[in-house]
Amino acid sequence: MTTSQAAISARNLTLTLGSSAAPVDILRGLDLTVKTGETVALLGPSGSGKSSLMAVLSGLERASGGELQVAGQDFVGMDEDGLAHARRGRIGIVLQAFHLLPTMTAIENVATPMELAGEPDAQPRARAELEAVGLGHRLDHYPQQLSGGEQQRVAIARAIAPRPQLIFADEPTGNLDAATGHDIVELLFARRAETGATLLVITHDPELAQKCGRVLTLGDGRIASDSAA
Repeated sequence: MTTSQAAISARNLTLTLGSSAAPVDILRGLDLTVKTGETVALLGPSGSGKSSLMAVLSGLERASGGELQVAGQDFVGMDEDGLAHARRGRIGIVLQAFHLLPTMTAIENVATPMELAGEPDAQPRARAELEAVGLGHRLDHYPQQLSGGEQQRVAIARAIAPRPQLIFADEPTGNLDAATGHDIVELLFARRAETGATLLVITHDPELAQKCGRVLTLGDGRIASDSAA
């Protein structure tokens, strides 16, 4: 597979945080290739670098060194503004804590990022995506009026509405009870299948990991194991 055919291609990827006097090596020469359309679970103990790796792969954090191509873009060669521009429309992110804007309704939370990106049909697309995640009757509700599961549905709708090539999810069921978490897992994979996006998910949830086609385990800043689910 060539780099251009891969959704993610990382070679000797490093991330060092902290001061020059007391550097902390988070990623230590990590190599990773993810095919377009793959579903990948990322496992590992606390402190193994999972969230840091996802932050680098999604363009939220700049790598310290190595090579990184994401959705055909050279992320290592970009500054923060460049990464923000590269993420727009290409990458959707779902986090454990939802991160909805409390002063905006559900439809505004989904539509506003698309409007800021200059999408001309942001409102109808937001409405359609919220209907697809079962919230057509909650469009005008604010986050505080929604349950945790409903808020995560809004977050999934916000991530998927722009039809990104990649979706990153960091512990998407972590703040939910088991039954609600199961529903969110089913929804996330159904929407991913509908759009054909590549999915990389950090999880401690065995059910979620087993639904992925591939399971990676991170250890000491590198890929410790790589296997089919």
